[in-house]
Amino acid sequence: MNQKYGLLSAPYEKLEPAFLNLDNRWTKVWTIIDNNRVQHQAWGPSMLGSVRKVKILTFLFGLIVTIFIMASYILTRDQKGLFLTPSPFQITVLSQPTHMALDMSTVTDYTVVREVVRSIVAKVDFSRKRVPDLGELREKEPQIFSAIPHKFLPYLKNPCWYEEFFGNITEDPYGKNMYALYSKRFQAIYDHLRRAFPIHLHQHAGRRYRLRCLPFFYIIGQPKCGTTDLYDRLRLHPEVHFTTMKEPHWWTRKRFGIIRLSNGFHNPYPLKDYLDLFDQAANQIQDLLISNSSKSPTEVNIIIGEASASTMWDNNAWVYFYDNGTGVEPPFLVQDFIHAVQPDARFIVMLRDPVESRLYSDYLYFGMTNKSVEDFHERVSESLQLFEACLAESSIRSCIYNTTLNNLMPVRLQVGLYVMYLLDWLSVFNREQILILRLEDHAANRKNTMRRVFDFLQLGPLTLQKEADITKSPASNTRRPANRNLGPMLPITKEILQSFYRPFNQRLAQVVRDPAFLWT
Repeated sequence: MNQKYGLLSAPYEKLEPAFLNLDNRWTKVWTIIDNNRVQHQAWGPSMLGSVRKVKILTFLFGLIVTIFIMASYILTRDQKGLFLTPSPFQITVLSQPTHMALDMSTVTDYTVVREVVRSIVAKVDFSRKRVPDLGELREKEPQIFSAIPHKFLPYLKNPCWYEEFFGNITEDPYGKNMYALYSKRFQAIYDHLRRAFPIHLHQHAGRRYRLRCLPFFYIIGQPKCGTTDLYDRLRLHPEVHFTTMKEPHWWTRKRFGIIRLSNGFHNPYPLKDYLDLFDQAANQIQDLLISNSSKSPTEVNIIIGEASASTMWDNNAWVYFYDNGTGVEPPFLVQDFIHAVQPDARFIVMLRDPVESRLYSDYLYFGMTNKSVEDFHERVSESLQLFEACLAESSIRSCIYNTTLNNLMPVRLQVGLYVMYLLDWLSVFNREQILILRLEDHAANRKNTMRRVFDFLQLGPLTLQKEADITKSPASNTRRPANRNLGPMLPITKEILQSFYRPFNQRLAQVVRDPAFLWT
């Protein structure tokens, strides 16, 4: 298409390195990327606990290297030379198998970490975030608002619109799509779309238009909470279609050029590339519009879903693109932009026990070799101490959205703080627009869960056989046999984590008005 799509104006001008300060041999991790702060408060032995001196020195070395890399980037403006702030923990732990296990014969480590948890719990607050106005959002991302219309076609259930096509019909409309370039397994789908493209152009008054669509609903989280299983079952419903890939991660990562946080920035994925992912479903909607031309257009009830499990919680790019100089909390979150262009969108959230299920499954899934319950315990302890150090300087919201801290923590403690993210989503969307499910309930009674989802999405009735096919199919993305053989986490680890997550689960149960979310 002869239409330009951009992302941000001068997106790299505000990149700042994370700073490290040493005082009395103890390391202090700044919880914001801002070099204007001068109020230093040293870490003491009681705060660091089990963090060994070698990690501190390696941390300093790794972060100094990062500063030089980022400084070099700023001077050269070489986009592909920039790396996001790496995790020094990954440098020292994941690459070195000599990670010392905790001495479980004493209670010293447990006592230290228990005090850390008490300190964290005492600082928990659930204050509301500031919601940016529409003008601020438009100023920050003008290309999003110029490409997506204010209103969608009224006779379709799914949000779609016609976009005028100015390109050469003989050219490949997907030739430069970055999802197609980097996802070889989807080449067959794009080959089909290329062949189908000309016949799906709508002719009107001598002009050509293509049908563009956004999702009717999003499965937004959380990771390792059953989103893949829910996605696989919903795909079997005849009225539901998804993107050509399960997790585009466009809103949280790809539009910033993030493939993996550890790999730095690449070229941003344009909005048009994201919209291309819905073309397969859009073509089917277009076919129905043509076949139903003599009937009421309201009969087209196909809806499209998108299932990126990072959407609910991942805002790690904000500090590189949206830092407003305060360095405290992100001025814009993913949901602010989605709400601005899709105020009527629906969202499905699947959650599970953040202690025994989500965090431990996360460790087993993403952990490197030599996994053990002792190693998991040590990673939890170190993550809790880093989180407490952040709270000594900043609010709870600042810490869960702190990119540097999130990269530093050996396990993703913040992802299990469900209520913090949910409250931020509820600051812009109504409670009726978000369906919140428990994986434990889904595993116990899939038929009941899927019926709730069908009702929420206002889907048509199914035959008994079709419903049976959807609800009785085997579960997707279950734990690997090798990980199951590792057994449960240590009781001491479980107790520590339950104490940490308890106030957040209590608030979550209040918000959703369901004591089952206490996971007691």
